[in-house]
Amino acid sequence: MPQPAPPEADADGHHDTTGRPQPMFHAEQALLGALLLDPHRLGDVTGIEPRSFSTAMHAALFTAISTLPPPDPAEHATSAKWLDQVLAVAREQARGLTAPYLHTLIRACPWPRHAPAYARMVEAEHAHRRLETAAERLVRTVHDTSLPDPVRAVLAEADHLAAVVEDIAARFPPRAGVLPRTPDPPPALPSDHAEAVEEDQLLLATATAHPADIESVRWLVPEDFTHPLHAGLWQCLTALARRHEPIDPVTILWEAQQRGLLDDSSAPSDVLHLLAEPALSLEHWAERTLQRSLLALADRTGRRIEAYARDPANTPFQLITGARRALADLGAIRTRWHHATTPPPPQRSGPAPTTRAGPLTTTAPRTAHTARATR
Repeated sequence: MPQPAPPEADADGHHDTTGRPQPMFHAEQALLGALLLDPHRLGDVTGIEPRSFSTAMHAALFTAISTLPPPDPAEHATSAKWLDQVLAVAREQARGLTAPYLHTLIRACPWPRHAPAYARMVEAEHAHRRLETAAERLVRTVHDTSLPDPVRAVLAEADHLAAVVEDIAARFPPRAGVLPRTPDPPPALPSDHAEAVEEDQLLLATATAHPADIESVRWLVPEDFTHPLHAGLWQCLTALARRHEPIDPVTILWEAQQRGLLDDSSAPSDVLHLLAEPALSLEHWAERTLQRSLLALADRTGRRIEAYARDPANTPFQLITGARRALADLGAIRTRWHHATTPPPPQRSGPAPTTRAGPLTTTAPRTAHTARATR
């Protein structure tokens, strides 16, 4: 019996690195075998197209099966003429395809009537690959330093990823409460970590020197900061501003102590020094911090969805639920970015609206009775 051909790289460049055909490969073989045995079952197969298959050879075969007119069932039962036609057409895209491999596919199919079930398996595996590819694109865009407007490009890729998720959801309606069991990847330390820490410090010092400007950057939240101490100091600043209390390095230091933020790694003198070197514009540094936070979250979102897609134990339902939750976090910071970078609409100036005069009256207004008359 001829051995199955090893999986080839698919159109997206993915392939099995273990050297062993995976379960989805056998599902593809079973589906193609069913269609070679009973070509009329192609009408029972939905949601499948050539790119749904993991190898170029299988994609070429499916293309040939789905484009050639189906044979007469009685003739197909006694003649290999239609199979020869399929092989000839498929070889135009996959030259390595052989007649013995078609027989291997036929023998790989337990029951041709199970073709819809095999197709669903192939479609589910394709959903994994599509989601992984879209997530990889998002992560690559985050780290592309040549982009003139990185946030715009990253958000465009996030939109593309969300569209892929919704397309998969249309094919596999998610079930409530089904989350991936795959652990989230650990957070990655950004390559510009030292620069990010320095910019956090400049922002905090500038806000300390100009507390009246804090209200203008209320879209900034502690989670946007790179260092936990900096996130805590921002909470101190915003709390003091909200309570209309004096703000300077000493009052912030005292607030930090009350919140339990100071430890052996954050000496009071270091905090005072950090808060005493302001820069020019609070809004500038706040926007820089928010941009860095958005890109970092986009990176975590992409790698999180990648991890889900690479775990074969996750069903399409779990992929959809997990990806939607990850993208929701990115959507929240996207809203804050839009609020931070969109200028307020210009206020229209014009004549004051005129009020229509009421009818003239010669009677005095009636006074309301405040108490019931007594008899």
